[in-house]
Amino acid sequence: MSAIESTVSPIRARWAVAGLFAVNGFIIGSWAPQIPLFLTRLGITEFTLGLLILGFGLGALIAMPAAGIVIGRKGSRATVTWFSFAAAFGLLMVVAAPNVWTAALAMVIFGGVIGGMDVSMNANAVAVERKLGRAIMSSSHGFWSLGGFAGGAGGGLAIERFGALPHAIAVTAITFVAAAIAVRHLYSEDVPEAHERQPLLLPREPSLYVVGLIALFCMVPEGAVLDWAALYLRQELGASIATAGFAFAAFSAAMAAMRFLGDGVRNRFGAVKTLRVSALIAAVGMFAAGLAPEAWMVIAAFSIAGLGIANTVPIAFSAGGNHPGLPPGAGMSVVTTMGYSGILVAPSGIGFIGEHAGFAPVYLGVAVVLLMVAALAGYAKAAD
Repeated sequence: MSAIESTVSPIRARWAVAGLFAVNGFIIGSWAPQIPLFLTRLGITEFTLGLLILGFGLGALIAMPAAGIVIGRKGSRATVTWFSFAAAFGLLMVVAAPNVWTAALAMVIFGGVIGGMDVSMNANAVAVERKLGRAIMSSSHGFWSLGGFAGGAGGGLAIERFGALPHAIAVTAITFVAAAIAVRHLYSEDVPEAHERQPLLLPREPSLYVVGLIALFCMVPEGAVLDWAALYLRQELGASIATAGFAFAAFSAAMAAMRFLGDGVRNRFGAVKTLRVSALIAAVGMFAAGLAPEAWMVIAAFSIAGLGIANTVPIAFSAGGNHPGLPPGAGMSVVTTMGYSGILVAPSGIGFIGEHAGFAPVYLGVAVVLLMVAALAGYAKAAD
């Protein structure tokens, strides 16, 4: 091994990677209140919007395995640095797109830079976990949720007052500066010499792909709230843009609160039990969101769902990054790629259902998906 020892303390590195989680969440949260105006500005249907969001998932699916390969050669620090700076411009590209075709290309690029950043920051968090000797994954995702809350809650208000494009420009400036500060303090793990590197082959362990399926089933509900909750409240329940933005914001706030408790809960009860109970709580919240007749009740239901969803994705990612016999980048790229494939498959189907039957049936169906996560929870034991 050619050791690239970080001169940064592990504690400082832990806060640096947490900062990047917050940056990533802030960008995604800022996208949520832009969606209704995005649909109106381009004059498209919900189904077409679903296809554009599908482009986001396609970009992520292309970039995530590539990020795993780069991590294995350059390390997670260099990889996440590049993707973080690129991701800062993702929302601005989408909002500034003048027509459907340029918007489609922008969505693919947006998904690619966000997805690559996601894999590399999670791999860096695993490296910091190993250096510290304790779990930080759930609380790292808590910072993602805090960023999502700030982006969703502040974004709706900013768009109403200043407009979509000024909001996107502000998001770019804030996230670029924040990323520049954080990357200076990231931890550098050891990088294999050329003769020690793993061949460019997919891992063969079947259990890893079941963990990836768990991640997929956990991220479909998260995407259903991110991409469609604002539209659900706006079109079906008559909420204002600002109120609609609070749907994802409340979901993210509940996730953040629970994720900061998640590492302690997981250490006490174990990953499998935590995952199973969390999935059941999330299913109850999504079921209530599909049946609630008032906007404030839906927002409250999404908060309950957020409490449940909070620790499901971190546990799945931790199980992938700590899978026996695999480097963190390899296991993480498989699990995150499969997880984000939910963003590829789900949006067009959700848009089609929403256009013809409304979004309430979508959230009832998502509750069923979460029951399947509870059934498969035993495969996440590597997270412990």
